[in-house]
Amino acid sequence: MFGKALAKVIFRVAGWKLKGAMPPGLRQAIMVAAPHTSNWDFVYARAAFYLMDVPVKLTIKKEAFFFPMGALLRSMGAVPVDRKKNNNLVAAMIDIFKEHEEMVMMVTPEGTRKYQPRWKKGFYHTAVGAGVPIMLGYLDYAKKEAGIGPTIYPTGDFDADMQKILAFYRTVTPKFPSQGVR
Repeated sequence: MFGKALAKVIFRVAGWKLKGAMPPGLRQAIMVAAPHTSNWDFVYARAAFYLMDVPVKLTIKKEAFFFPMGALLRSMGAVPVDRKKNNNLVAAMIDIFKEHEEMVMMVTPEGTRKYQPRWKKGFYHTAVGAGVPIMLGYLDYAKKEAGIGPTIYPTGDFDADMQKILAFYRTVTPKFPSQGVR
């Protein structure tokens, strides 16, 4: 597969390594990709998931799906979303999980590459509604390490679960540390 071969080249040239793996037997999950502070995050994260054989899907604003980028993005697992429409993305994602026995949906809950003191909650509500765990994917630029950290099984107590999630991400160094999790 071309994606995996390209990912190997990217990691070798950039000097990155992998850490962690998808838990055995896990067929569905939300994969948080954080902290998200650079456009390079997508390149390294997507490469890491190719190398780890994690078949992630991801949502990207529909404006990025112009010719010829649309076909390329779809081949990498991208699903276009219209962020200007007032629709219920959480309900739509729950339905997608119901339709697919195997699916890992990658999300960036910060919603931007700039510092955000509060993350968007949709990823959490999707996980609860679909009955799937939340895997913590990360890029640590200081260690040049891409990986999968703990898996969180949401309890329904958003604040308590978010404390665990954010505590993990505070140990990760993003490309632009001032924009990372505090």
